[in-house]
Amino acid sequence: MISNSIVTPVKALWNRFQVSSEQKKGNLQTFWLHQDSLPDFVHSSQPAMRFLDLLGPLFWSQIPERNLIRNWGQTTIPNTAFLAACLIKLEDGRDSMGDLLLYLEEHPALIWLLGFPRVPSTQYSFGFDPRASLPTERHMARMLRQTPNATFQSLLVSSVQLLFQEFARQGIPMNDCISVDTKHILAWVKENNPKAYVDNRFNKTQQPKGDPDCKLGCKRKHNKRVQQSDEPITPSTNPLPANGLQIGEFYWGYGSGVVVVKVPDQGEFVLAELTQSFNHSDLSYFFPLMEKTEQILGFKPRFGTFDAAFDAWYVYEYFHSDDDPQAFAAIPISEKGRYKTKGRNFDEEGLPLCAAGLSMPLLFTFTDRTSCLVEHERGKYGCPLFFPEPTGKSCPVHHKNNAKNKKGCTAMMPVSIGARLRYTLDRNSQIYKSMYRQRTAVERINSQAFQLGIERPHLRNGSAIANLNTLIYTLINLRLFHRLREQPCSAY
Repeated sequence: MISNSIVTPVKALWNRFQVSSEQKKGNLQTFWLHQDSLPDFVHSSQPAMRFLDLLGPLFWSQIPERNLIRNWGQTTIPNTAFLAACLIKLEDGRDSMGDLLLYLEEHPALIWLLGFPRVPSTQYSFGFDPRASLPTERHMARMLRQTPNATFQSLLVSSVQLLFQEFARQGIPMNDCISVDTKHILAWVKENNPKAYVDNRFNKTQQPKGDPDCKLGCKRKHNKRVQQSDEPITPSTNPLPANGLQIGEFYWGYGSGVVVVKVPDQGEFVLAELTQSFNHSDLSYFFPLMEKTEQILGFKPRFGTFDAAFDAWYVYEYFHSDDDPQAFAAIPISEKGRYKTKGRNFDEEGLPLCAAGLSMPLLFTFTDRTSCLVEHERGKYGCPLFFPEPTGKSCPVHHKNNAKNKKGCTAMMPVSIGARLRYTLDRNSQIYKSMYRQRTAVERINSQAFQLGIERPHLRNGSAIANLNTLIYTLINLRLFHRLREQPCSAY
């Protein structure tokens, strides 16, 4: 009894030390670069060599590793082995972690290649027990929930760096235009099942029991119009005016925002991504995604293209630069405040023009903390016929606000140059159309992500869904890298 109590902890400590030592010998990238050093049973395994070619080019040494010596209460699985296994699950379309573990057990060469801690056994020619060397399905699911998203983000950044190296090797110029959009993700809860009876399905205060992190959001909303017919249909109960009735698509879930760069004639890749609950607006993704983009690129992109949901003055201001007057953000106007394109004109000093074409002087400014996500300075502009002093002249266009006991037209808007650019941007120019056409790149990324299961993940945790999204975008980048490798350099 005394010897067993001493030997068992020492043996466990030795096994952990042996595992950590084996991890230091190499990773997927070193195995990919030095394939002659691989054991024969790995060389002869077609799945192992296929996934080594897919995953090997990534910079696995840059992935933050957990403490492999610490006793976590179960077999310590390295982050690199776990991330690589999850990428294999996505690439092969495995439905669950159990299906993935069964596949790894059937191909022991993958267990050796990915770096799972191996349990020695003389019953197998390759020297370890495949089943005993793998964690449980619950353990793998727990790691997907509890591993910080920063670890997965480092893998995505590694794929971007890999693409940059390939661009430099093949002489592909880097595109200076980014595309940004969001993708809705449905939570795995009964509230999203239209066939399930749920009382108060879309009550945001009634959190679904199936997912404690998902939130209620609206994907799109539009007016319900009366159908034209020969005989008008009059409702017999609860009549509602059709012009004020709005319907929308509501879901419990999450949203994924991505920054995409197009590679001419080859495809597109994900530069940065962020996952939030579905109650966040599209504009809330802008600044976090731009911060990540600048960290990866080392500079601000010159051009950006967005849909109308990102029509905000600070988006235009972000891309504006006095040193680079050609840089701009290509965004269709959303006609907020009933103003259409060219609905507001400005003079050379940046003052808005009234309906009569007169420059409206600035009356006062104040700090706006409520009407926008960004705290900003807002100004009120008045009619030049009354401010700063009444001139006694009548309005040239006889505007209704210039009638008796009124003081003419006023305008309220941010004093930022982005507010002016929103109206003065020439959306009929060729450069605007050329940049806005690149927004289709983000739609193609969303389509690829949809095929990989991003829209309806069978997960019930926000951190797990965020980590899965990062893996999906990493795999999309890897697929582009291998398409580029298969092309001859002369094609560019």
